[in-house]
Amino acid sequence: MGGLEVEPQNYLGSLSHSGWRAAMVEEMITLDGNSTLELVDLPTGKKAIQCKWVFTINVNPNGSVACLKDQLVGKGNAQTYGVDYSDTFSPVAKLASIRLFISMVVTYDWP
Repeated sequence: MGGLEVEPQNYLGSLSHSGWRAAMVEEMITLDGNSTLELVDLPTGKKAIQCKWVFTINVNPNGSVACLKDQLVGKGNAQTYGVDYSDTFSPVAKLASIRLFISMVVTYDWP
């Protein structure tokens, strides 16, 4: 994986490492492919909510690096109630959650 043993603190620290850079490109391709991310013009009078990259190193049971993972997340804590508090909502459903929900529907005979 290129010998990087620590997670970068920001995206600038990740750009000099080919593994982290590739993980970031993969994340952007995934967001675009899932139609999760759409670049639009900012409406007049609105303030953009910033985002940041979160980096994680997944390790194998023997301690070796399994893969470099990253995620682009919005800084929702910067929203202001009554101004832009309800403007952004981006739910992410994991397959395990959907399976659990379907199992509960069947188990409890919910409509």
